[in-house]
Amino acid sequence: MRCPFCAPLSFARLVSMTVLLIAFNAGANARNPSFLPIPRFPLSTGTLSIEQAVQPGQPFTVAGERGAILGRQDGSFELWSFPIKVLRDFHISAQLADYPVPIDLNRQAAAIDVYPDHTTIVYSHAAMTVKQHMFVVQASQNGQPAAVVLFEIESIRPVTLTFSFIPELLQQWPAPNYGVPSASWVDLGNGGGYVLATDNPHLFGMVAMPRCSSGILPPYQEQPRAYPLQFVLHFDPKKDDGLFFPLLAQVSDGETALSGDAVRQMSQRIDLADQQVAAGYRGTQEYYAKFFDKRLTIDTPDRKLNEAVRWAEVAIEQARVTNDHATSLVAGWYGSGDSARPGFGWYFGRDALWSLYAVNSYGDFELSRQVLEFLSQRQRADGKIMHEFAMTADRVDWKSLPYEYAAADATPLYIMAMKDYVETSGDVAFLKSHWQTVKNAYEYMRSHSDSTDGVYDNSNGTGWVEAWPPKMPHQEMYLAALDQQSTEDLSRLAHLAGEDDLAASAEQKAKEIRGFLEQYRSSDGTLAFSRNADGTFDLTPTVYPSVAWWTGDLRLERTSPMFEQWAGHHFSTDWGVRAVADTSPVYDPIAYHQGTVWPLFTGWISLAEYRERRPLTGYAHLMENAGLTWSQDLGSVTEVLSGAFFQALGRSSSHQLWSSAMVISPAIRGLLGIQVDVLHRNLIIHPQLPATWDSVSVHNLSFGTANLEVDLRRRGGEMNIEVTSPDTTVLCLNPGASTECKEPAKTQHSAVVALPQVELGIAPALPQAGAETAMMKVVDEQSSDHELKVKLEAPGGSTQNLSLRVNGPGPRQFSVAGGVRRGENLQVAFPTGMGYQTQTVDITWANRR
Repeated sequence: MRCPFCAPLSFARLVSMTVLLIAFNAGANARNPSFLPIPRFPLSTGTLSIEQAVQPGQPFTVAGERGAILGRQDGSFELWSFPIKVLRDFHISAQLADYPVPIDLNRQAAAIDVYPDHTTIVYSHAAMTVKQHMFVVQASQNGQPAAVVLFEIESIRPVTLTFSFIPELLQQWPAPNYGVPSASWVDLGNGGGYVLATDNPHLFGMVAMPRCSSGILPPYQEQPRAYPLQFVLHFDPKKDDGLFFPLLAQVSDGETALSGDAVRQMSQRIDLADQQVAAGYRGTQEYYAKFFDKRLTIDTPDRKLNEAVRWAEVAIEQARVTNDHATSLVAGWYGSGDSARPGFGWYFGRDALWSLYAVNSYGDFELSRQVLEFLSQRQRADGKIMHEFAMTADRVDWKSLPYEYAAADATPLYIMAMKDYVETSGDVAFLKSHWQTVKNAYEYMRSHSDSTDGVYDNSNGTGWVEAWPPKMPHQEMYLAALDQQSTEDLSRLAHLAGEDDLAASAEQKAKEIRGFLEQYRSSDGTLAFSRNADGTFDLTPTVYPSVAWWTGDLRLERTSPMFEQWAGHHFSTDWGVRAVADTSPVYDPIAYHQGTVWPLFTGWISLAEYRERRPLTGYAHLMENAGLTWSQDLGSVTEVLSGAFFQALGRSSSHQLWSSAMVISPAIRGLLGIQVDVLHRNLIIHPQLPATWDSVSVHNLSFGTANLEVDLRRRGGEMNIEVTSPDTTVLCLNPGASTECKEPAKTQHSAVVALPQVELGIAPALPQAGAETAMMKVVDEQSSDHELKVKLEAPGGSTQNLSLRVNGPGPRQFSVAGGVRRGENLQVAFPTGMGYQTQTVDITWANRR
């Protein structure tokens, strides 16, 4: 496409614009009498909120479909109207009447309140309180401000506030940019704004505030020097109490050239936006007030987990971006500083596809369709699915850049996510309308597989790692495992599409790949990272093979030693799972792929552990991810942390899409053991609840078009499961070997799951920032009808406590080796010694007759 941002702004045009702006200002007051502060209106005080003291260096994110405010908890921020960064480094200072000391309000930032629909920074001084309320208008349209900042001021005497910022008008990477914008002040009724002009007449904007005058505007005669732009507000508490002072921004549409008429039209939009701020917020507030009406939520004895799941759903929603009439999920958010890259705030194939399992779990099928549609429309002619697509891709020759199809894994993940969507939603019509794209993706994989083994490999793009010592891998087990799972899923989709021959051949191919994956298991039971072209294996101990348990259908056998490694302290920190064991020669705790902790990996491991009936360590890893909701960018989960200390990397995208998704997927599909198969009208629920939990409720579990209520409750030695549907529904709960439900339609559905006779419990918690790994690890857990045996690791000389639960009638001849029972607790003493030591606890009993 032709880029509209193409012609430089000439000196003659600058002179002409100066004249036009002077003429515009001459009549501005008459044309804009209504640009006024806004009467205060109530903001959300809902139950889902995070309110705490600020940590000045930590980030915050306020994001929506068309804009974002990305900042630090000291209140400084940058403002985006997608795909343009309008300004950055927003700061506030104050001069109180009869108080001859300037006040840096950012240094007075005291509290941060985060709600789904807005975030507030509270600046606290003995003489004043200023609140900075920030929200992104839900469903804002082109031409309307996407992001709004409201300032609420309380003061004991008159005060002059100076709001300073650096104008940017930067197009998001990789579009071209046109230098630091020049600024001209225009009067707007009872306030004013800055017209920002770049060296391209089609890229301009305006930032405005009512009741404000301009600050520093150096005249032409002054020495050249860069100053921040400033809004100066004189606040009188006797006259101005009860008002909001909004910061509003507009950017050009890319087609209209800068002119006097263009400035006039933009000022009118600013004025209209000022009048509509209250309505815009009410719409946003109402959207989030109803957000969970049809999305899954859980009620467990752990309030933090309940809220973490809700926040994760909100965080995913706030990665949904509409741009140029297309909607999909971007990978993450983080302040861009002086660059044009807001974290990973552009569209990624694999990031969205990994996250769709969570989206399908909480029932936002519209979002799943939007993502799959977005990817299908950008599928390459040979069937490959895109990896990366910038918001500004249409403003450059994107296809000539090496990013769109750089990675190989989006192609199998597209098939897998389509199967999961169809199975959980029952939407076979969507599959049939997109069947050719699914088929093309599979044909691409088969025609681009290793010539010797017929398995998808890294010659088609990067698998997981983008760099690896001493050289890039030939075939990662990560990709090979995705190949097997996607091939098996393709077989099932082909049946639905009426292509039984393809279904049969894919089923056979999946069996062949599964057999090939057995070669990745070394003699000690651990799994290799990759296979070399000569048939040898790279045996580096990594987390990446854990994806083999993702769908629950592959689940390689005889891999207990690998799970023990993943659970032990060489892999598992107190905040998640390292990519590489710290015993490996390639381990580096701050290397992107060779030792850092990704919540994504922690989620993979947690779900794999639940699938292998290792609930103690599965729960520990789940709760590590859930706890990150409160550790950095409040309400979101960060991208990547150090493998040595509990601290996110400096460039970690603090609001990362798939990190939040990895709270939901292991919670719903692992902890609660929920598997939905609407196509066969089957619902499987096999929970593995912590020993201290007696009951759990699940609300709005999507089952096709129905939203179900699920109640899990312990009674003696059993878990009673009650499922309620609003209307009569054909549903088989925990069916046997049959594939098609034959039950009559009804509203109440019941099942019973036997519980273990004896259970142990742990209480995982995140450490303090900067801590090293020091908590107990559950390395292995094996149970039978008369025995529960666990292998534990903990610092030498320490004593650890676990909860102990006996279900049903108390067993006879109960004995404990390796620990001491004290009522409903188990005390375990570890041998003295440096570092982690191992202790095995063996509990045996005889059942009562």
